Amino acid sequence: MVTKTVELNIPASFKDEPIFYQIIKSFKVVPNILEASFSTEMGWAIVKIEGKQEELERLFSFLREKGVQINVR
Repeated sequence: MVTKTVELNIPASFKDEPIFYQIIKSFKVVPNILEASFSTEMGWAIVKIEGKQEELERLFSFLREKGVQINVR
């Protein structure tokens, strides 16, 4: 298992979409939200994510395709 701490910059288009629910249901990872802020214009979250390296890469690809910016800390 690998643990990565990432900052997610989430576009406003996600304000009505349950992105963290999708992460939990679609990927074999354990996300732990350390800090977050959301508004009608955008959101960001610092998340510690644990899982196999291949699953984390699959998750990051999914998020990037959705327009989420990912900064690994």
